[in-house]
Amino acid sequence: MNNLIIMPIIIPLIAGMVMVIFRRNLKLHKILSLIALSGSGIIAVKLMGENKNDGIQTLHLGDWKPPFGVSMVADMFSSMMLLITSIVAVCCLLYAFRSIGEERESHYFYPLFLFLITGVNGSFITGDLFNLFVCFEVMLISSYVLISLGGTKVQLRESIKYVLTNIISSFLFLVAIAYIYAITGTLNFAHLSVRVAETGQSGLLTIISILLLVIFSLKAALFLFFWLPGSYSAPPTAVAAVFAALLTKVGIYAIFRLFTLVFYHEPKVTHLLIGILGAATMILGAIGAVAHWDIKNILAYNVIIGVGFIIAGLASFSIEGLTGSVYYMIHDIIVKALIFLLGGTIISLTGTGKLKDMSGLIRNHPYLGWMFFIAALSLAGIPPLSGFLGKVFITQGTFEAGYFWLGAIGLLTSLMALYSVIKIFMNCFWGETFLSEEMESGTTKGVMFPIACLSLLTILLGLGAEGISAYTQLAVQTLMNPEIYIQAVFGGETAP
Repeated sequence: MNNLIIMPIIIPLIAGMVMVIFRRNLKLHKILSLIALSGSGIIAVKLMGENKNDGIQTLHLGDWKPPFGVSMVADMFSSMMLLITSIVAVCCLLYAFRSIGEERESHYFYPLFLFLITGVNGSFITGDLFNLFVCFEVMLISSYVLISLGGTKVQLRESIKYVLTNIISSFLFLVAIAYIYAITGTLNFAHLSVRVAETGQSGLLTIISILLLVIFSLKAALFLFFWLPGSYSAPPTAVAAVFAALLTKVGIYAIFRLFTLVFYHEPKVTHLLIGILGAATMILGAIGAVAHWDIKNILAYNVIIGVGFIIAGLASFSIEGLTGSVYYMIHDIIVKALIFLLGGTIISLTGTGKLKDMSGLIRNHPYLGWMFFIAALSLAGIPPLSGFLGKVFITQGTFEAGYFWLGAIGLLTSLMALYSVIKIFMNCFWGETFLSEEMESGTTKGVMFPIACLSLLTILLGLGAEGISAYTQLAVQTLMNPEIYIQAVFGGETAP
Protein backbone atom coordinates (compact mmCIF):
# COMPACT_ATOMS: atom_id res chain seq x y z
CA MET A 1 0.00 0.00 0.00
CA ASN A 2 1.08 3.55 -0.72
CA ASN A 3 0.11 6.26 1.77
CA LEU A 4 1.02 9.00 -0.71
CA ILE A 5 -2.19 8.34 -2.63
CA ILE A 6 -4.43 10.08 -0.11
CA MET A 7 -2.21 13.14 0.26
CA PRO A 8 -3.72 15.10 -2.70
CA ILE A 9 -6.96 14.93 -0.70
CA ILE A 10 -5.55 15.53 2.77
CA ILE A 11 -3.21 18.44 1.94
CA PRO A 12 -5.72 20.88 0.40
CA LEU A 13 -8.40 19.80 2.89
CA ILE A 14 -6.28 20.54 5.96
CA ALA A 15 -4.90 23.75 4.43
CA GLY A 16 -8.46 24.93 3.77
CA MET A 17 -9.53 24.14 7.33
CA VAL A 18 -6.57 26.11 8.72
CA MET A 19 -7.60 29.09 6.55
CA VAL A 20 -11.13 28.98 7.95
CA ILE A 21 -9.69 29.33 11.46
CA PHE A 22 -7.44 32.26 10.43
CA ARG A 23 -10.10 33.94 8.32
CA ARG A 24 -8.68 37.48 8.34
CA ASN A 25 -5.07 36.58 7.51
CA LEU A 26 -5.37 36.75 3.71
CA LYS A 27 -1.61 36.66 3.22
CA LEU A 28 -1.54 33.29 5.01
CA HIS A 29 -4.41 32.14 2.77
CA LYS A 30 -2.42 32.90 -0.36
CA ILE A 31 0.76 31.26 0.87
CA LEU A 32 -1.00 28.13 2.14
CA SER A 33 -2.99 27.80 -1.09
CA LEU A 34 0.13 27.83 -3.22
CA ILE A 35 1.95 25.41 -0.92
CA ALA A 36 -1.00 22.99 -0.82
CA LEU A 37 -1.54 22.94 -4.58
CA SER A 38 2.18 22.74 -5.34
CA GLY A 39 2.55 19.91 -2.83
CA SER A 40 -0.30 18.01 -4.48
CA GLY A 41 1.42 18.45 -7.84
CA ILE A 42 4.73 17.14 -6.51
CA ILE A 43 2.99 14.08 -5.07
CA ALA A 44 1.26 13.51 -8.42
CA VAL A 45 4.67 13.50 -10.15
CA LYS A 46 5.92 10.99 -7.57
CA LEU A 47 2.86 8.77 -8.15
CA MET A 48 3.38 8.90 -11.92
CA GLY A 49 6.95 7.70 -11.45
CA GLU A 50 5.79 4.85 -9.23
CA ASN A 51 3.03 3.96 -11.72
CA LYS A 52 5.63 3.76 -14.46
CA ASN A 53 8.06 1.63 -12.45
CA ASP A 54 5.81 -0.43 -10.16
CA GLY A 55 2.34 -0.31 -11.70
CA ILE A 56 -0.93 0.80 -10.12
CA GLN A 57 -0.67 2.10 -6.55
CA THR A 58 -3.37 1.31 -3.98
CA LEU A 59 -4.30 2.28 -0.44
CA HIS A 60 -6.91 0.46 1.68
CA LEU A 61 -7.86 2.74 4.58
CA GLY A 62 -7.72 1.11 8.00
CA ASP A 63 -6.11 -1.92 6.32
CA TRP A 64 -9.57 -3.23 5.46
CA LYS A 65 -9.24 -5.59 2.54
CA PRO A 66 -11.28 -4.77 -0.55
CA PRO A 67 -14.14 -4.72 -1.20
CA PHE A 68 -15.09 -4.19 2.46
CA GLY A 69 -13.14 -1.00 3.18
CA VAL A 70 -12.48 2.31 1.46
CA SER A 71 -9.97 1.90 -1.35
CA MET A 72 -7.93 4.59 -3.06
CA VAL A 73 -6.39 3.69 -6.40
CA ALA A 74 -3.88 5.69 -8.43
CA ASP A 75 -3.24 4.35 -11.92
CA MET A 76 -1.42 6.34 -14.58
CA PHE A 77 -4.62 7.95 -15.85
CA SER A 78 -5.67 9.28 -12.45
CA SER A 79 -2.11 10.35 -11.55
CA MET A 80 -1.83 12.36 -14.77
CA MET A 81 -5.16 14.01 -13.99
CA LEU A 82 -3.92 14.89 -10.49
CA LEU A 83 -0.82 16.56 -11.93
CA ILE A 84 -2.60 18.62 -14.57
CA THR A 85 -5.23 19.63 -11.99
CA SER A 86 -2.53 21.01 -9.71
CA ILE A 87 -0.82 22.92 -12.53
CA VAL A 88 -4.00 24.57 -13.76
CA ALA A 89 -5.23 25.27 -10.22
CA VAL A 90 -1.97 27.07 -9.38
CA CYS A 91 -2.24 29.22 -12.53
CA CYS A 92 -5.88 30.13 -11.79
CA LEU A 93 -4.93 30.89 -8.19
CA LEU A 94 -2.12 33.23 -9.28
CA TYR A 95 -4.60 35.01 -11.54
CA ALA A 96 -7.04 35.29 -8.65
CA PHE A 97 -4.43 36.99 -6.44
CA ARG A 98 -4.69 40.13 -8.56
CA SER A 99 -8.25 39.92 -9.82
CA ILE A 100 -10.63 38.33 -7.33
CA GLY A 101 -10.92 41.30 -4.98
CA GLU A 102 -10.52 41.63 -1.22
CA GLU A 103 -14.25 41.29 -0.52
CA ARG A 104 -14.41 37.79 -2.01
CA GLU A 105 -11.08 36.90 -0.42
CA SER A 106 -12.41 37.79 3.02
CA HIS A 107 -15.45 35.56 2.46
CA TYR A 108 -13.47 32.32 2.33
CA PHE A 109 -12.53 32.34 -1.36
CA TYR A 110 -9.23 30.49 -0.84
CA PRO A 111 -10.58 27.77 1.50
CA LEU A 112 -13.45 27.15 -0.93
CA PHE A 113 -11.01 26.96 -3.82
CA LEU A 114 -8.98 24.31 -1.98
CA PHE A 115 -12.10 22.36 -0.97
CA LEU A 116 -13.09 22.33 -4.65
CA ILE A 117 -9.70 20.87 -5.59
CA THR A 118 -10.04 18.36 -2.73
CA GLY A 119 -13.25 17.04 -4.30
CA VAL A 120 -11.70 16.96 -7.78
CA ASN A 121 -8.62 15.05 -6.58
CA GLY A 122 -10.74 12.64 -4.56
CA SER A 123 -12.90 11.88 -7.60
CA PHE A 124 -9.79 10.92 -9.56
CA ILE A 125 -8.37 8.48 -7.02
CA THR A 126 -11.38 6.95 -5.28
CA GLY A 127 -11.83 3.23 -5.79
CA ASP A 128 -15.56 2.86 -5.21
CA LEU A 129 -18.81 4.34 -6.45
CA PHE A 130 -20.13 5.71 -3.15
CA ASN A 131 -16.94 7.62 -2.37
CA LEU A 132 -17.07 8.99 -5.90
CA PHE A 133 -20.46 10.42 -4.92
CA VAL A 134 -18.98 11.89 -1.72
CA CYS A 135 -16.10 13.53 -3.60
CA PHE A 136 -18.52 14.87 -6.19
CA GLU A 137 -20.54 16.49 -3.42
CA VAL A 138 -17.47 18.06 -1.79
CA MET A 139 -16.58 19.53 -5.16
CA LEU A 140 -20.13 20.66 -5.94
CA ILE A 141 -20.85 22.25 -2.56
CA SER A 142 -17.70 24.33 -2.92
CA SER A 143 -18.68 25.28 -6.46
CA TYR A 144 -22.17 26.34 -5.28
CA VAL A 145 -20.61 28.97 -3.04
CA LEU A 146 -17.91 30.02 -5.52
CA ILE A 147 -20.41 30.58 -8.33
CA SER A 148 -22.50 32.89 -6.13
CA LEU A 149 -19.67 34.54 -4.17
CA GLY A 150 -20.03 38.26 -4.75
CA GLY A 151 -23.81 38.23 -4.92
CA THR A 152 -24.29 39.95 -8.27
CA LYS A 153 -27.65 39.60 -9.95
CA VAL A 154 -26.38 37.37 -12.77
CA GLN A 155 -24.50 35.16 -10.31
CA LEU A 156 -27.57 34.55 -8.16
CA ARG A 157 -29.76 33.86 -11.21
CA GLU A 158 -27.35 31.36 -12.74
CA SER A 159 -26.42 29.75 -9.42
CA ILE A 160 -30.07 28.72 -8.88
CA LYS A 161 -30.10 26.85 -12.18
CA TYR A 162 -26.67 25.33 -11.50
CA VAL A 163 -27.56 24.17 -7.97
CA LEU A 164 -30.96 22.71 -8.92
CA THR A 165 -29.48 20.78 -11.86
CA ASN A 166 -26.76 19.25 -9.71
CA ILE A 167 -29.13 18.42 -6.86
CA ILE A 168 -31.31 16.46 -9.29
CA SER A 169 -28.28 14.64 -10.74
CA SER A 170 -27.00 13.86 -7.23
CA PHE A 171 -30.37 12.41 -6.24
CA LEU A 172 -30.37 10.22 -9.36
CA PHE A 173 -26.79 9.20 -8.53
CA LEU A 174 -27.91 7.90 -5.13
CA VAL A 175 -30.79 6.00 -6.77
CA ALA A 176 -28.35 4.39 -9.24
CA ILE A 177 -25.98 3.46 -6.40
CA ALA A 178 -28.84 1.79 -4.50
CA TYR A 179 -29.88 -0.23 -7.55
CA ILE A 180 -26.39 -1.37 -8.45
CA TYR A 181 -25.65 -2.38 -4.85
CA ALA A 182 -28.91 -4.34 -4.68
CA ILE A 183 -27.96 -6.27 -7.81
CA THR A 184 -24.22 -6.83 -7.31
CA GLY A 185 -23.75 -6.48 -3.53
CA THR A 186 -20.73 -4.19 -3.95
CA LEU A 187 -19.71 -0.66 -4.89
CA ASN A 188 -15.96 -1.19 -5.21
CA PHE A 189 -14.97 -0.53 -8.84
CA ALA A 190 -12.73 -3.60 -9.12
CA HIS A 191 -15.28 -5.85 -7.44
CA LEU A 192 -18.05 -4.40 -9.59
CA SER A 193 -16.02 -5.27 -12.66
CA VAL A 194 -15.67 -8.88 -11.46
CA ARG A 195 -19.35 -9.23 -10.53
CA VAL A 196 -20.65 -7.77 -13.78
CA ALA A 197 -18.28 -9.98 -15.79
CA GLU A 198 -19.43 -13.08 -13.85
CA THR A 199 -23.15 -12.44 -14.15
CA GLY A 200 -23.06 -10.83 -17.55
CA GLN A 201 -24.21 -7.31 -18.30
CA SER A 202 -27.90 -8.14 -18.24
CA GLY A 203 -30.64 -5.88 -19.49
CA LEU A 204 -31.19 -4.40 -16.02
CA LEU A 205 -27.48 -3.69 -15.54
CA THR A 206 -27.35 -2.07 -18.97
CA ILE A 207 -30.29 0.15 -17.99
CA ILE A 208 -28.49 1.12 -14.77
CA SER A 209 -25.35 1.87 -16.79
CA ILE A 210 -27.40 4.17 -19.04
CA LEU A 211 -28.84 5.87 -15.93
CA LEU A 212 -25.29 6.47 -14.68
CA LEU A 213 -24.38 7.78 -18.12
CA VAL A 214 -27.24 10.28 -17.91
CA ILE A 215 -26.12 11.34 -14.42
CA PHE A 216 -22.51 11.91 -15.41
CA SER A 217 -23.64 13.54 -18.65
CA LEU A 218 -25.42 16.17 -16.57
CA LYS A 219 -22.23 16.78 -14.62
CA ALA A 220 -19.96 16.67 -17.69
CA ALA A 221 -22.29 18.74 -19.94
CA LEU A 222 -22.50 15.84 -22.38
CA PHE A 223 -25.60 16.71 -24.44
CA LEU A 224 -27.41 17.85 -21.24
CA PHE A 225 -25.50 21.13 -21.20
CA PHE A 226 -28.38 23.61 -20.89
CA TRP A 227 -27.02 24.81 -17.53
CA LEU A 228 -23.40 25.40 -18.58
CA PRO A 229 -23.25 28.56 -20.77
CA GLY A 230 -24.94 30.77 -18.17
CA SER A 231 -23.30 29.15 -15.15
CA TYR A 232 -19.75 29.44 -16.53
CA SER A 233 -20.35 33.06 -17.60
CA ALA A 234 -21.49 34.29 -14.18
CA PRO A 235 -18.55 33.90 -11.74
CA PRO A 236 -15.29 35.89 -11.74
CA THR A 237 -12.67 34.99 -14.34
CA ALA A 238 -10.44 32.84 -12.11
CA VAL A 239 -13.43 30.80 -10.91
CA ALA A 240 -14.88 30.44 -14.40
CA ALA A 241 -11.48 29.26 -15.68
CA VAL A 242 -11.11 26.53 -13.07
CA PHE A 243 -14.72 25.47 -13.64
CA ALA A 244 -14.21 25.25 -17.41
CA ALA A 245 -10.93 23.39 -17.02
CA LEU A 246 -11.83 20.86 -14.33
CA LEU A 247 -15.48 20.37 -13.39
CA THR A 248 -16.70 18.88 -16.65
CA LYS A 249 -13.56 16.71 -16.77
CA VAL A 250 -14.50 15.05 -13.49
CA GLY A 251 -17.77 13.90 -15.06
CA ILE A 252 -15.90 12.73 -18.16
CA TYR A 253 -13.39 10.85 -15.99
CA ALA A 254 -16.24 9.05 -14.20
CA ILE A 255 -17.72 8.00 -17.56
CA PHE A 256 -14.33 6.70 -18.71
CA ARG A 257 -13.77 4.79 -15.48
CA LEU A 258 -17.17 3.09 -15.47
CA PHE A 259 -17.41 2.29 -19.17
CA THR A 260 -13.90 0.86 -19.49
CA LEU A 261 -13.75 -0.99 -16.15
CA VAL A 262 -17.33 -2.06 -15.34
CA PHE A 263 -19.82 -1.61 -18.19
CA TYR A 264 -17.78 -2.59 -21.24
CA HIS A 265 -19.63 -5.80 -22.17
CA GLU A 266 -22.32 -4.26 -24.41
CA PRO A 267 -20.45 -1.66 -26.48
CA LYS A 268 -23.00 -1.86 -29.30
CA VAL A 269 -25.51 -0.40 -26.85
CA THR A 270 -23.64 1.72 -24.31
CA HIS A 271 -20.71 2.95 -26.39
CA LEU A 272 -22.84 3.62 -29.44
CA LEU A 273 -25.11 5.73 -27.23
CA ILE A 274 -22.03 7.53 -25.90
CA GLY A 275 -20.98 8.22 -29.51
CA ILE A 276 -24.41 9.60 -30.41
CA LEU A 277 -24.40 11.86 -27.35
CA GLY A 278 -20.87 13.02 -28.19
CA ALA A 279 -21.86 13.84 -31.78
CA ALA A 280 -24.96 15.77 -30.68
CA THR A 281 -22.91 17.65 -28.09
CA MET A 282 -20.30 18.69 -30.65
CA ILE A 283 -22.90 19.85 -33.19
CA LEU A 284 -25.01 21.85 -30.74
CA GLY A 285 -21.95 23.30 -29.01
CA ALA A 286 -20.45 24.37 -32.33
CA ILE A 287 -23.70 26.02 -33.43
CA GLY A 288 -23.81 27.96 -30.16
CA ALA A 289 -20.17 29.05 -30.44
CA VAL A 290 -20.59 30.28 -34.02
CA ALA A 291 -23.91 32.02 -33.39
CA HIS A 292 -22.95 34.10 -30.35
CA TRP A 293 -21.14 37.46 -30.38
CA ASP A 294 -20.36 37.60 -26.68
CA ILE A 295 -16.96 36.38 -25.48
CA LYS A 296 -18.22 34.50 -22.43
CA ASN A 297 -20.88 32.63 -24.38
CA ILE A 298 -18.50 31.71 -27.20
CA LEU A 299 -15.97 30.31 -24.75
CA ALA A 300 -18.65 28.45 -22.79
CA TYR A 301 -19.91 26.71 -25.92
CA ASN A 302 -16.34 25.75 -26.78
CA VAL A 303 -16.20 23.90 -23.45
CA ILE A 304 -19.19 21.89 -24.70
CA ILE A 305 -17.49 21.09 -28.03
CA GLY A 306 -14.45 19.77 -26.15
CA VAL A 307 -16.60 17.47 -24.01
CA GLY A 308 -18.14 15.88 -27.10
CA PHE A 309 -14.76 15.41 -28.76
CA ILE A 310 -13.19 13.69 -25.75
CA ILE A 311 -16.17 11.36 -25.46
CA ALA A 312 -15.84 10.42 -29.16
CA GLY A 313 -12.59 8.63 -28.35
CA LEU A 314 -14.30 6.53 -25.68
CA ALA A 315 -17.14 5.71 -28.08
CA SER A 316 -14.65 4.15 -30.51
CA PHE A 317 -13.41 1.92 -27.64
CA SER A 318 -10.06 1.38 -29.35
CA ILE A 319 -6.44 1.95 -28.33
CA GLU A 320 -6.12 4.85 -30.79
CA GLY A 321 -9.38 6.47 -29.67
CA LEU A 322 -8.61 6.22 -25.96
CA THR A 323 -5.02 7.43 -26.54
CA GLY A 324 -6.44 10.47 -28.30
CA SER A 325 -8.95 11.08 -25.51
CA VAL A 326 -6.25 11.00 -22.81
CA TYR A 327 -4.02 13.38 -24.79
CA TYR A 328 -6.94 15.63 -25.62
CA MET A 329 -8.29 15.73 -22.07
CA ILE A 330 -4.92 16.93 -20.76
CA HIS A 331 -4.74 19.50 -23.56
CA ASP A 332 -8.33 20.61 -23.00
CA ILE A 333 -7.82 21.24 -19.28
CA ILE A 334 -4.87 23.52 -20.07
CA VAL A 335 -6.31 25.38 -23.03
CA LYS A 336 -9.77 25.93 -21.50
CA ALA A 337 -8.22 27.51 -18.41
CA LEU A 338 -5.97 29.59 -20.67
CA ILE A 339 -8.67 30.88 -22.99
CA PHE A 340 -11.05 31.72 -20.12
CA LEU A 341 -8.28 33.70 -18.40
CA LEU A 342 -7.58 35.49 -21.69
CA GLY A 343 -11.27 36.19 -22.29
CA GLY A 344 -11.70 37.52 -18.77
CA THR A 345 -8.70 39.80 -19.19
CA ILE A 346 -10.11 41.21 -22.44
CA ILE A 347 -13.45 41.92 -20.74
CA SER A 348 -11.63 43.53 -17.80
CA LEU A 349 -9.74 45.86 -20.16
CA THR A 350 -12.68 46.87 -22.33
CA GLY A 351 -15.49 46.72 -19.80
CA THR A 352 -17.65 44.66 -22.15
CA GLY A 353 -17.92 41.14 -23.55
CA LYS A 354 -19.64 42.15 -26.79
CA LEU A 355 -17.35 41.72 -29.79
CA LYS A 356 -18.92 44.57 -31.75
CA ASP A 357 -17.99 47.04 -29.00
CA MET A 358 -14.22 46.47 -29.08
CA SER A 359 -11.31 46.47 -31.52
CA GLY A 360 -7.62 47.21 -31.91
CA LEU A 361 -6.40 45.89 -28.56
CA ILE A 362 -3.27 44.41 -30.09
CA ARG A 363 -1.67 47.86 -30.43
CA ASN A 364 -1.57 48.37 -26.67
CA HIS A 365 -1.44 44.68 -25.68
CA PRO A 366 0.51 42.71 -28.30
CA TYR A 367 1.52 39.90 -25.94
CA LEU A 368 -2.08 39.36 -24.87
CA GLY A 369 -3.17 39.26 -28.51
CA TRP A 370 -0.63 36.74 -29.68
CA MET A 371 -1.16 34.50 -26.69
CA PHE A 372 -4.87 34.50 -27.51
CA PHE A 373 -3.97 33.57 -31.09
CA ILE A 374 -1.87 30.63 -29.83
CA ALA A 375 -4.71 29.51 -27.56
CA ALA A 376 -7.18 29.72 -30.46
CA LEU A 377 -5.00 27.59 -32.74
CA SER A 378 -4.38 25.08 -29.95
CA LEU A 379 -8.11 24.87 -29.21
CA ALA A 380 -8.79 24.02 -32.86
CA GLY A 381 -6.02 21.39 -32.98
CA ILE A 382 -3.67 23.18 -35.37
CA PRO A 383 -0.21 21.53 -35.43
CA PRO A 384 2.20 21.56 -33.69
CA LEU A 385 0.17 22.76 -30.69
CA SER A 386 -1.22 20.45 -28.02
CA GLY A 387 -4.68 19.83 -29.49
CA PHE A 388 -3.42 18.35 -32.76
CA LEU A 389 -2.23 14.91 -31.69
CA GLY A 390 -5.30 14.15 -29.61
CA LYS A 391 -7.61 15.01 -32.51
CA VAL A 392 -5.60 12.85 -34.90
CA PHE A 393 -5.82 9.80 -32.62
CA ILE A 394 -9.50 10.31 -31.81
CA THR A 395 -10.37 10.66 -35.50
CA GLN A 396 -8.32 7.58 -36.33
CA GLY A 397 -10.04 5.62 -33.57
CA THR A 398 -13.53 6.57 -34.75
CA PHE A 399 -12.69 5.65 -38.34
CA GLU A 400 -11.21 2.28 -37.32
CA ALA A 401 -14.33 1.54 -35.24
CA GLY A 402 -16.49 2.22 -38.29
CA TYR A 403 -17.92 5.43 -36.81
CA PHE A 404 -17.05 7.56 -39.84
CA TRP A 405 -19.94 9.89 -39.09
CA LEU A 406 -18.55 10.59 -35.62
CA GLY A 407 -15.05 11.34 -36.90
CA ALA A 408 -16.43 13.59 -39.64
CA ILE A 409 -18.55 15.52 -37.12
CA GLY A 410 -15.46 15.97 -34.95
CA LEU A 411 -13.47 17.45 -37.83
CA LEU A 412 -16.32 19.73 -38.93
CA THR A 413 -16.97 21.07 -35.44
CA SER A 414 -13.22 21.67 -34.99
CA LEU A 415 -13.38 24.08 -37.93
CA MET A 416 -16.44 25.75 -36.42
CA ALA A 417 -14.63 26.07 -33.08
CA LEU A 418 -11.66 27.65 -34.88
CA TYR A 419 -13.97 30.13 -36.60
CA SER A 420 -15.61 31.08 -33.29
CA VAL A 421 -12.36 31.89 -31.48
CA ILE A 422 -10.72 33.55 -34.49
CA LYS A 423 -13.85 35.73 -34.59
CA ILE A 424 -12.91 36.91 -31.09
CA PHE A 425 -9.30 37.50 -32.15
CA MET A 426 -10.21 39.49 -35.28
CA ASN A 427 -12.83 41.64 -33.58
CA CYS A 428 -10.95 42.30 -30.34
CA PHE A 429 -7.38 42.77 -31.48
CA TRP A 430 -7.52 43.99 -35.10
CA GLY A 431 -9.13 47.11 -36.46
CA GLU A 432 -9.07 50.69 -35.27
CA THR A 433 -7.80 51.31 -31.76
CA PHE A 434 -10.40 53.52 -30.10
CA LEU A 435 -9.56 52.61 -26.48
CA SER A 436 -6.39 54.19 -25.10
CA GLU A 437 -4.57 52.74 -22.09
CA GLU A 438 -5.92 55.58 -19.94
CA MET A 439 -9.50 54.72 -20.95
CA GLU A 440 -9.21 50.99 -20.15
CA SER A 441 -11.42 49.63 -17.37
CA GLY A 442 -8.81 47.22 -16.02
CA THR A 443 -5.16 46.28 -16.27
CA THR A 444 -2.99 43.33 -17.25
CA LYS A 445 -0.59 44.01 -14.40
CA GLY A 446 -0.01 40.88 -12.33
CA VAL A 447 -2.18 38.57 -14.46
CA MET A 448 0.07 37.95 -17.47
CA PHE A 449 2.39 35.49 -15.73
CA PRO A 450 -0.16 32.62 -15.26
CA ILE A 451 -1.47 33.27 -18.79
CA ALA A 452 2.07 33.07 -20.18
CA CYS A 453 2.71 29.84 -18.24
CA LEU A 454 -0.36 28.14 -19.71
CA SER A 455 0.48 29.44 -23.21
CA LEU A 456 3.97 27.98 -22.93
CA LEU A 457 2.57 24.73 -21.60
CA THR A 458 0.23 24.23 -24.56
CA ILE A 459 3.18 24.77 -26.92
CA LEU A 460 5.44 22.39 -24.99
CA LEU A 461 2.71 19.75 -24.76
CA GLY A 462 2.40 19.81 -28.53
CA LEU A 463 6.12 19.84 -29.30
CA GLY A 464 6.98 17.36 -26.55
CA ALA A 465 4.16 14.88 -27.10
CA GLU A 466 6.67 12.06 -27.54
CA GLY A 467 7.98 12.72 -24.05
CA ILE A 468 4.64 11.87 -22.41
CA SER A 469 3.74 9.05 -24.80
CA ALA A 470 5.08 6.38 -22.42
CA TYR A 471 2.80 7.66 -19.65
CA THR A 472 -0.19 7.92 -21.96
CA GLN A 473 0.33 4.38 -23.26
CA LEU A 474 0.35 3.06 -19.68
CA ALA A 475 -2.87 4.95 -18.94
CA VAL A 476 -4.58 3.51 -22.02
CA GLN A 477 -3.25 0.02 -21.31
CA THR A 478 -5.02 0.05 -17.93
CA LEU A 479 -8.22 1.41 -19.44
CA MET A 480 -8.29 -1.27 -22.14
CA ASN A 481 -7.40 -4.13 -19.75
CA PRO A 482 -9.62 -4.13 -16.62
CA GLU A 483 -7.78 -7.17 -15.26
CA ILE A 484 -4.72 -5.00 -14.55
CA TYR A 485 -6.80 -2.72 -12.32
CA ILE A 486 -8.55 -5.65 -10.61
CA GLN A 487 -5.30 -7.46 -9.80
CA ALA A 488 -3.76 -4.29 -8.38
CA VAL A 489 -6.73 -3.67 -6.07
CA PHE A 490 -6.98 -7.25 -4.82
CA GLY A 491 -3.21 -7.75 -4.68
CA GLY A 492 -3.31 -10.79 -6.93
CA GLU A 493 -5.83 -12.55 -4.68
CA THR A 494 -9.15 -13.88 -5.95
CA ALA A 495 -12.01 -11.46 -5.55
CA PRO A 496 -14.67 -12.65 -3.05
